[in-house]
Amino acid sequence: MAPRKLSAKRSRKGATAEGTSAAPKFDSHRFRSAKHQQRFEAIKGWSFHRERRVQLRDDEYTDFQEEIARRRWTSLVTPMAKFDLDIVLEFYANAWPTEEGVWDMRSWVRDQWIPFNADALSQFLGYSLVLEEGQECEYSQRRNRVDGFDEEAIARLLCIPGQDFAQTAARRRVRIMRTNMTTLTQTWMMLLFSNILPSDHNSDLPLPKCQLVYAILTRMSVHVAQLIADAIYLFAGMLPTRHPLDPNKSNRALGFPALITCLCQSFGVPVAPSKVIRPPITRAFIEKYCTPRQTQGDAPQAADAPPPPHQADPAKSFGMERYLQHLVRQ
Repeated sequence: MAPRKLSAKRSRKGATAEGTSAAPKFDSHRFRSAKHQQRFEAIKGWSFHRERRVQLRDDEYTDFQEEIARRRWTSLVTPMAKFDLDIVLEFYANAWPTEEGVWDMRSWVRDQWIPFNADALSQFLGYSLVLEEGQECEYSQRRNRVDGFDEEAIARLLCIPGQDFAQTAARRRVRIMRTNMTTLTQTWMMLLFSNILPSDHNSDLPLPKCQLVYAILTRMSVHVAQLIADAIYLFAGMLPTRHPLDPNKSNRALGFPALITCLCQSFGVPVAPSKVIRPPITRAFIEKYCTPRQTQGDAPQAADAPPPPHQADPAKSFGMERYLQHLVRQ
């Protein structure tokens, strides 16, 4: 402890002598720089999109469980039951991108570098999608083609009989309302919005996310670790926005708290999980929240608000980073 105190005194003396030329002070054990410590202060009041665990018996909703097992997503659907608030906030603060255009897919937590690129997350989740260099999964390949997804086929698979996408006045499909989805679609939507592309908005499924659920249900390869890595990067770089009711708060939320807690723990960071994640996906949960309640004779619903302009090829039209923001934040 004595050397630490001596160093602090010298630092203060140096700061007095040199004036504004002294480097800003920060906790070097917890933060990469003074800017990252400031970022921690900016986000510490943000909320979280908490994960869910899947807890079903072997004979319950077998189509859902079999696809999880086939894709080797078991670790993804069984996150820690609690997360460490401080560790997650430090992770996101230190993942704050300070250089424009530089994708540094790693963070710094308690003297440990924590990578969160797709390869690191694949290894952590025990899931390995074998792709050649530069090759994309089938879902990404389809998403990047003008004719990659048949919207009528999506509606037939994801909707209950007789239902379709909500449409604009120009008859453009924009989203599927939750009341029009099958039980299986709603179940995947709940998992998607908690563990893969976190969101608290679950009254409908926008077209890009409909494409993802369709890809899962039709057994296309999906590089889920890449989706999660990109989503974490976007959460790390989000700017604060003021809460509409309380100007002293932000209405931003961060994703993957349980995954990040466990990821840091796997690199030797001591954690003390205390915050509980969302209730699990059980049979009772699915029967209560994922069962269609709209009668099959109702007409398709119209979109209640103007959607973003249609992009036949969103990834190429306005850049991959903005497309990921479009996908994550809807």
